[in-house]
Amino acid sequence: MSTKSISSEIEPVEGAGGVGREPVGRAARPAGGAPAAGVVGLPPELDGRLSDAVIDELLAGARTEEEIVGRGGVLAQLTKRLVERALQAELGEHLGYEPHREPPGGVGNTRNGSTGKTLQTEHGPIRVETPRDRNGSFEPLLVAKGQRRFQGFDDKILALYARGLSMRDIEAYLAEMYGVNVGRDLISRVTDAVMEDVREWQQRPLDPVYPVIFLDALVVKVRDGGSVQQRACYLALGITLEGDRDVLGMWFQEHEGAKFWMQVLNDLKQRGVQDVLICCVDGLKGFPEAIEAIYPKTVVQTCIVHLIRHSLKYVPRREREQVARDLRPIYTAANADAAQAALEAFDETWGKRFPVITQAWLNAWEHVIPFLAFPDEVRRVIYTTNAIEALNRQLRKAIKTKGHFPNEEAAKKLIYLAITNAVPAWTRTRNWTTALLAFKIHFGDRLPE
Repeated sequence: MSTKSISSEIEPVEGAGGVGREPVGRAARPAGGAPAAGVVGLPPELDGRLSDAVIDELLAGARTEEEIVGRGGVLAQLTKRLVERALQAELGEHLGYEPHREPPGGVGNTRNGSTGKTLQTEHGPIRVETPRDRNGSFEPLLVAKGQRRFQGFDDKILALYARGLSMRDIEAYLAEMYGVNVGRDLISRVTDAVMEDVREWQQRPLDPVYPVIFLDALVVKVRDGGSVQQRACYLALGITLEGDRDVLGMWFQEHEGAKFWMQVLNDLKQRGVQDVLICCVDGLKGFPEAIEAIYPKTVVQTCIVHLIRHSLKYVPRREREQVARDLRPIYTAANADAAQAALEAFDETWGKRFPVITQAWLNAWEHVIPFLAFPDEVRRVIYTTNAIEALNRQLRKAIKTKGHFPNEEAAKKLIYLAITNAVPAWTRTRNWTTALLAFKIHFGDRLPE
């Protein structure tokens, strides 16, 4: 997926004691490919035709919002007239002659009246007359045969679905805003059509090399038989050689383990990923063993921000700032020996009250110290970005209203649409050129020219 705008707010990582600041926000582009919200300029050639006099004539005394953009208002009537005019032009091109004229040579296919149909549009239901030809060979492009929803209407449904609205909520919203009665079967068919996009996205080719890949889990509730089970949806977010962030895929699994991670990593390899320099994970069971088999040169790094958050979970709120400040010398140390000394100093200060914090760092120490060998520019990419957590936070907003999903496919649809809808304005990693040089110096020929 090209997870490709609005300016982002900057929100500090809670309790990270200076771990960094991460951008948060929602992308301007709605799910399903709908245009970005906001003011859209008309093409110059069209703008010149819509003079004030033409606009005044179209309005013809309409003043209220309902009269202009409401159901049956000026905009709805204009849409009807434009659609019917365009359909007549299509038929004229198909037949090869204009209305009220004879066919070339006096014989051939001719116009044969029209058929009425109701289109569901952003301005409410509109009744349009679709012209017919006597031979039945006319296939309109603007409003195809059997089409009942005008361009953009499905995108509205997908955008609402991506924001976590239930089918009942979508049904009520469309009825209230557009006066359109849309059944849940239609909403389901529209959203089901997304599954083909999901499959293409999950199977798309990837880049040969990723300097950093973050892996993390998002827990969702899925009905299985007669009970609701918790399922982990694992997301992989990669940083490309250009410094762009991209969600590489999602995988569902009830339990972590080396076998599952082998499947994930084999999937990435089959899609073209030949090397990963650093893989940043949050203590995923069985992952180090799996990645050693698929990508033996990859450095497995415990997510520092996750480790800090896990540590602060046991600290009273009034003391979190001080504890976070005392943890900082550990992960900003010049090397592993200095970090060990900083951990011992922390333990002397807080060990008696919070022994679980020291133990958590010691348990993860094997996958903490690789981070300390990197230059500052590489460290900053790893521990100040926390990009996948920011993405997960936006995804949780979309799924929290669901309670649980009827099946795994429904969860995939919503998460895919939410990823599309939550495309961050911060897809580009900050100061990437400097970081890329540091990666090149540290990893040498493993980083392509």
